[in-house]
Amino acid sequence: MRGQPDPGELQVRPVTARSTLAIALALALPVAIGACSRDGEAPAGNAGTTQAAAPDAAAIQAETQRLNAWFDTKYEELLKFSPVQLTFLGRKELYDQVDDMSEAGQRKRLEWLEASVREMESQFDFQKLDPEARLSWELWKKQAENARVGLQYSAHDYPFEQMGGMQNKVPTFLIGFHKVDEEQDYVAYVARLQKIGTAFDQLLERARASAASGIRPPKFALEAVIDQSRKVIGGAPFGPGADSALWADAQAKADGLAKAGKISNERAEELKAQARTALLESIKPAYERVIAFAEAELPNALENPAGVGTTHPDGAAFYAAQLKRHTSTDMTADQIHELGLSEVARLRGELEKVQQQLGVKGDLQAFFKQVQSDPKRLFPNTDAGRQAYIDEATTKIENIKKHLPEYFGLLPKADLVVKRVEAFREQDGAAQHYYPGTPDGSRPGIYYAHLSDMNSMPKTELEVIAYHEGLPGHHMQISIAQELTGVPQFRTQMFDTAYTEGWGLYSEWLAKEMPGTYEDPYSEYGRLMSEMWRAIRLVVDTGLHAKGWTEQQAVDYFRANSSVPDAAIRSEVQRYLVNPGQATAYKVGMIRIQELRRKAEQALGDRFDIRGFHDAVLGGGAMPLDLLERRVDAWIESQKQA
Repeated sequence: MRGQPDPGELQVRPVTARSTLAIALALALPVAIGACSRDGEAPAGNAGTTQAAAPDAAAIQAETQRLNAWFDTKYEELLKFSPVQLTFLGRKELYDQVDDMSEAGQRKRLEWLEASVREMESQFDFQKLDPEARLSWELWKKQAENARVGLQYSAHDYPFEQMGGMQNKVPTFLIGFHKVDEEQDYVAYVARLQKIGTAFDQLLERARASAASGIRPPKFALEAVIDQSRKVIGGAPFGPGADSALWADAQAKADGLAKAGKISNERAEELKAQARTALLESIKPAYERVIAFAEAELPNALENPAGVGTTHPDGAAFYAAQLKRHTSTDMTADQIHELGLSEVARLRGELEKVQQQLGVKGDLQAFFKQVQSDPKRLFPNTDAGRQAYIDEATTKIENIKKHLPEYFGLLPKADLVVKRVEAFREQDGAAQHYYPGTPDGSRPGIYYAHLSDMNSMPKTELEVIAYHEGLPGHHMQISIAQELTGVPQFRTQMFDTAYTEGWGLYSEWLAKEMPGTYEDPYSEYGRLMSEMWRAIRLVVDTGLHAKGWTEQQAVDYFRANSSVPDAAIRSEVQRYLVNPGQATAYKVGMIRIQELRRKAEQALGDRFDIRGFHDAVLGGGAMPLDLLERRVDAWIESQKQA
């Protein structure tokens, strides 16, 4: 969850040992996977490496069931490392706890994962597993391997930065995810308020250690941390003014219990008093310590910074590890950079076709300028305009809902709602993002939009973002994954950046095939510009972190190839600077899914079924791209034999 979401960014972070911040506030227990064993090949060092007669169907079924039961038991043990994760899943175990965010806690989790792998390899026979169970085996093992790599580079993490820093994740979590249905839930809420100070201190200790070795966020990130932290503890009960977001929420939760008849009005007042004390004695001092840290680091922080490859000790190796984690490929920074340049050139050609269709004279920059200057492309910068944006996005999503059965066999049960980002974390020009609902559907998925500055939210991009964030994008993929049956529970909560964000970008392109979409040329312009946005990322992210580009160089390249508003460009580039490599996964994943679809269409001809293909892609949960290709290949063969 660290790192700004993009126009269409799933607000989910991988749980690896790289960051206990990620452990604390991940919405899924993902595994960023690299290359895994070939299908049918037993991983080295496990019980299945001995030569033996091929197991029969009954033996395979029995061993698979036994391993899946073991996975579910171990997953429950793993969840205990993150009370916050349990809450995100809609569960109330450890409801009064927060995560251990210390380095010691990080190491403890890694040691547990490594021990679980040793147990799996000693107690189960890989050769006696069915294909899905073999995949689960590989993914579970990779979890530990990635945690080990993550711990190696954990000093490179920024616990406090402008987009995914803990200073704004804590209020989001407490307000949006800690539900209060009974009195004991409120008591747990107060207990969590009281523990935030310890969690912040653990992260501050790690941030200070990183700073001592020359690793600190850029100046813009520290300035944002200071501003956001002051906003969280601004207003009552921290000081004069209207109720702060946390205090308003604490009161509303207690009053809700009283209104529901769960507690008396007198008890509600007692609980509110306890929450107020916790806000003043734990939350306020904790945020003041964060502010003090950021202020102390400001003189040492870089303005117009370059990326980690030239500013962090061992930064080049760290960035290479980040690329591998996020793309789930072995592509180098140079290869990704060249792919980006090629895609930018192709998309410029596509945009020129739209320019000709609209009859706009001049070069692309003239076209961009005309689009940006057209007042019709904007909603009013008023509350009515903000509501109009939400209403229009909802309408576009409702249209997609009607056509989903034509393109998918698997359909999500969970609902989807469009909401404005909460005021304490809303930023002009920042990108939209998605929060998954609960697996049982009791909490819907949420598509969040930053609407503080409607000049940064043009109508041209409304459709494409709604399709990426909602349907058929992130909400579709995540909901289906969470609702899967017949696979171990940990598989339903997995995350792989290239798969997940690749699906979101593929969904923008897929929606073009559906009726009632991109009917206005300006909406098609928005779709192309959204894809251009991601192509530019390949160039800019690698430019910053592997080629020594400065923030301003990245902004200039972005501006030369897009009509994205300047505020959004600056926000994007700053996002890449604090979350290296993540932004490269979108186009890499999209291109791979498109390639797999073409492969299936060519192999099956008239027998190709778009619903079956999409179910093959989504029906196993998130996975690295090489394993996704293996899964699609198996589906193709099954269709040939049907």
